[in-house]
Order: sequence, then structure tokens, then C-alpha cells
Amino acid sequence: MNALSPAHTPLDWTDLDDRAVKTIKALAADAVEKVGNGHPGTAISLAPAAYLLFQKVMRHDPSDDHWVGRDRFVLSAGHSSLTIYLQLFLAGYGLEMADIEALRTWGSQTPGHPEYKHTRGVEITTGPLGQGLASSVGMAFAARRERGLLDPSTAPGESPFDHHVYVIASDGDLQEGVTSEASSLAGHQQLGNLVVIWDDNKISIEDDTDIAFTEDVLARYAAYGWHTQRVDWTNGGTGYGEDVDALHAAIEAAKAETGKPSIIALRTIIGYPSPTKQNTGGIHGSAMGADEIKGLKIELGLDPEASFAIDDEVLAYTRAVGERQGDARATWDTAFTAWKTANPSGAELLGRLENRELPAGWEDALPTFEAGKAVATRSASGKVLTALKDVLPELWGGSADLAGSNNTTMDGEPSFVPVEHATKKFPGHEYGRTLHFGIREHAMGAILNGIVLHGGTRAYGGTFLQFSDYMRPAVRLAALMEIPTTFVWTHDSIGLGEDGPTHQPVEHLAALRAIPGLDVVRPADANETSWAWRTILENTERPAGIILTRQNVPTFPRGAEGYADASGTARGGYVLLDTDGTPDVILIGTGSEVQLAVEARELLAGEGVQARVVSLPSREWFDGQDAAYRESVLPAAVRARVSVEAGVAQGWRELVGDAGRTVSLEHYGASADYQVLYREFGITSEAVASAARESIAAARGGDAPGAAPTPSEGGTGDQR
Repeated sequence: MNALSPAHTPLDWTDLDDRAVKTIKALAADAVEKVGNGHPGTAISLAPAAYLLFQKVMRHDPSDDHWVGRDRFVLSAGHSSLTIYLQLFLAGYGLEMADIEALRTWGSQTPGHPEYKHTRGVEITTGPLGQGLASSVGMAFAARRERGLLDPSTAPGESPFDHHVYVIASDGDLQEGVTSEASSLAGHQQLGNLVVIWDDNKISIEDDTDIAFTEDVLARYAAYGWHTQRVDWTNGGTGYGEDVDALHAAIEAAKAETGKPSIIALRTIIGYPSPTKQNTGGIHGSAMGADEIKGLKIELGLDPEASFAIDDEVLAYTRAVGERQGDARATWDTAFTAWKTANPSGAELLGRLENRELPAGWEDALPTFEAGKAVATRSASGKVLTALKDVLPELWGGSADLAGSNNTTMDGEPSFVPVEHATKKFPGHEYGRTLHFGIREHAMGAILNGIVLHGGTRAYGGTFLQFSDYMRPAVRLAALMEIPTTFVWTHDSIGLGEDGPTHQPVEHLAALRAIPGLDVVRPADANETSWAWRTILENTERPAGIILTRQNVPTFPRGAEGYADASGTARGGYVLLDTDGTPDVILIGTGSEVQLAVEARELLAGEGVQARVVSLPSREWFDGQDAAYRESVLPAAVRARVSVEAGVAQGWRELVGDAGRTVSLEHYGASADYQVLYREFGITSEAVASAARESIAAARGGDAPGAAPTPSEGGTGDQR
């Protein structure tokens, strides 16, 4: 139990609280009715539960929504956005009645699903079902790691960094596979700071969930290692009563269980007490209709003709929640002040973490790699992470069971795991640094987002690039929220070799680049990898995926033999090797294929053709440069251009132009040594040189278009 928690025992629940809950139910119906669409049912039936959390249980301060000591709230059932909007309105987070009336309309503070950075008090964007609950596991991870960084020795429940993460989840959340992955890991990690209220109303869009969902959820969660409870407001089907005392007691029991995450199955009737539509799919996701709303208000004892109405007395009471928690906040402030006095270095670190500032001179720790030695960029990435471990204590992460392949383990750092689950290979403890997600890529993405959203620390997680498909919903949400989650994707092409086409990404680079707001970074060598990490970590407003090779690639002689230094990586694209005058052709490569452009340049030079080589590790970073810089790298006057990348050509036409050519892969790979695959599939320096000759001819011949795109093909590459 957290000694700094403001929870009341026994529950202090008055007539004003009853009136507030009834008002919430009516406002939920009114808001959906006005816009003509939305989800009123869950917001109506969950009104007592959400109100209990915001007004009686959670430690929060509406005047300071970034207070480090606050509990976190996640509405995983994001479709029921009114469930949180009405609580933010009542508590005084800045929403007013006009905002409730503007639900789901252009420019409003109350969009269809809660959005991080859009509405004050919303901790996370929860759109696709399951993402909220899965990300809440990451928030619970981060809370424990942050305590370990700042205040590890204080007794449990006595630290100003002890707090809870509360989640409201729906039947739909628990059906999505991502929550199974994340919940399994939460139980393994013994996250006693995580409390989930599952709205067990047995209704989804297709009405009764018995059509598709009949498992014993609490038995499943008990098997995961969770503390489970049931609160049945239907009294076994004999009558309905919104027993907030029973729910409050269950929450208190959940908080008292510090060795396990907790789930409370709250059996409700959706839309209660709507007279004819309660307990039906019809109230889940559509407006109720004027007559039904009048009937609801009559059942609630409210004026059936009044819309968007709230008693001044009720609103004044609910908006005083901060004042009612004043003593608790004062107690916390005292504890926090004492901690700062006793831990000046920790206080300095906390201030830096809260502002997402990097320490002065941190970049001096970044390694520089010697030219001439071939190094896989995944290996270089691992060396960068190890080099940063002492200067960036906020940086932590791991892998989805591929630590040795992804090189995501900082040398010598303990694992983040309960001591009894540590292994001989991976010793660790509850405040460790190396994350182990198991084979749970989807959950890993969501958990990483939750860690970053919690604040304080920066997290990364790795798997093969092929399996970024499993992570895509979480990656997209990171971009939508504009948060600096870092995804490490290795084995980036057919270069991974013998594992074959199931593991060889072909379309993935193009697919990831299609996500607005995601930085896709594919460094060409070890020194570009170091600069890529530097640039990623300096960015606090965008997620990034760093794409790394399995196979060794040359380390270019930076600053010698005509090679530019690697600092151009930060600009997304730069001239790696140039010509004495205007180039005849520009060869553009990313990642492991930059070496092919370099080799092709030598072949062309023997024919008297001058080729500029451009390394383009990040299209997004390059596109963000000013026009003058982009023109200096890719002058419009040079129409002869070739791109080379071991993936589909989609997205390259806009850079190479009509006279340009692409060396790409428009079909799946095969199982063989990577050198064989590159040769057999025509991704070679000779192919680049040949494409350059074609492009030069096309550019000289006027507006000659490039060859028609090669249709992509299914099947296995070596069976064609």
C-alpha cells in the first residue's frame, strides 16, 4: 500500500456523489445524441467506476497534470471517450460544457478517441483496442525503473515515486492478442502497481459476446500470475445495484497486493438504466434517440427536457477534488522535498529527465569506428549502446528474445526482472536495465510506448525487421502521439541469408516510410550507426526505427580518400563521395547497398563516367532539410540518377525522376548465403553501373521516361 495515497477508508460517498454520477450518465447520452454518433452505453454504465477513481481513489492534481507524483489513468476502452472526458470536465482539467457538447467534431477538445497532447489530462492515445492496456504495462515498468534510478532504498510505499497505474478495459481489449502478450509479461514481472478494471458487460458491436468470447478471463489472468477479483453489480442476475463500496474495497485490496498486478472483473449492464436499450448492442456504438434519453433521465430522477445540465453545487463539489486531496499533496510534497535535500544528484537527474534534456558532453561517449574493418551495423549499434550506458542512465531497453541477434544488451547491465526469474545468462533484479520481452513483438511496441509516455526514461526494443509487421499498430500510435520511442530492427534485408523468405524483409522499408511522423534510419556503416543513434536521441518529438544489418559491411575511411565524415547522417542524406565537377550521374544508396554504389562508382570511373555517391540513411531527415541543402546533394540539373536498396522500389521514383533507374527487389527472397542472394537477384555493383549507363542515356535523350515498374511477385525467389 502506498502510504502517500489519498484513498478514503471507509469510502466517503455522499448525496453529491450520487447526483454527480447521475449527471454523468445524462451528459453522456446528450453528447452522443447531439453529434449523432458515438458510444454512449459504456460511458453511462461505467460512470460510477470512473467517478470513483477520479474523485475518491487516484492521486492527481487537476492544476498540475504533469505532477511527477500522480497516478496514471489509461482508458483502454478508448471508444468510450466520454468516460474520461466527463471526469476531466468534472475534476477541472480545462474541459467545459461546451467541449462536451462539441464531442467528435472538428477542432474540438473531445475527439472520438482520447488523444495524447490534444486534451489536457489524457495520458495516452488509445484507439485500437488493446493498445491502452498493453501500454499501461509499460507505464508500470517505467514507474519501477524510475524508482530504481532515483530512490531505490526507500521502503515500499514510502517513496514519492511510488504510484499506481489504473486502467479501464473492455471486453474488446481482452479479446485482442496484444493484451494477452502484455498481461503475460506483467504477471511475470510482478507489477503490483498496475490495477485493471475490466468492464465485464458482455456486449460488443455484434451484441452478446457469447457469439465469440466465452473463456474464463479471470482464470486466464490468474494463470498469468495476476491477483484477480470479481465485483458483480448484477448480483448474479437477480437485480442490479451499482455497489461502489464493493468496487472501492476491491480497488483497495488490489493496491494492497504489491507482488502482483491486479484485475477486477466488474460485471455491469451496458447503458443502465436506459429503459429499453440497456444490455444491447444498440447502445454500444450509436445514438440512443430522444425518447430513450428522456426515459433514461426519468429513471435517473432528472429533468427529461433538460440537456447538458449540471447543478452548480455538483460541479463546485467535483472541481474541489484538488482541495480535498490537499493534505495528501502536502504530505507528498514534504516527502519529495526531503528526498531532494537528501539526494541532490538525484534531483538534478530528475529535472533533466522531466525536461528530456541530454547531459552536456554526452556525445563524447559515442564511439568512432576504425576504417578498413567490416562491421555489421547491428554490432556497431550494440557498441554504441554500451558506450552510452554510463552517461545516459535514462536509456534502457532490450529485445523480443533476440538479444544476441539484435545486440540490444548493454554490456554488464543487469536485467529488469524479479530476482527469482533471473537466469544464469541474464542475472538481474527488479530495478535492472535490460528488458526481456519474450517472443511478444506486438506487446513490446506498446510497452515501449507506455514507458516513454510515463516520462523520465527513454526506451528501445529490438526484433528482426520482418517482424515489424507484428508491431505496426504500436509504431503507428507512437508516430501519431509524437513520442520518442525507438525501435531497433535488425536483419534488414535478404542479407540475413539462409533463414529464407519468411524472415527476409522486402516491402518493409517502404511500408514503414509510409507512416507519417516515423523516422526510418538505415545507416550504411558503423560510423553512420553512431551518428544515427546520436540524432535519434537528440529528437524528443518523433519515434524512430533504426534498421541494421546482420552481415558485415565496410567501414568507410572518413575524411580520407575523398570520403565525407559521417556527420551528414544527421541530415538524412549527404554526399559520401563526389566528383571534380558536375557529376554525370548520382548513385543513391541506403544501408548495406551504399557499398554497391561505391563499387559501381569505381566501375564507371574506368569508363570516364563521373559518379557522385549519396548515402541516404533517412528519407525523413533528408526531407526535413531546407531546399538549398537538398539541392546541394541532389542537384535538379543532374537528371541521371540511380537508387539501390534491397527492397521494393516504391518511394524512390520521386528522387530518381523519370530518367532515373532503381535497383531493387520486387519479389520475395530465398534460402541461401547472402552473397549468393545478392548476385542471383541482381543487386550488385555491376547492376548499379548498368542502371547508371541507362539513366545517363535517358537523361541525354530528353524527357525519356524510365522503364515501366516491374510487377511484384509472390512465391519463393529461387523457384521462379
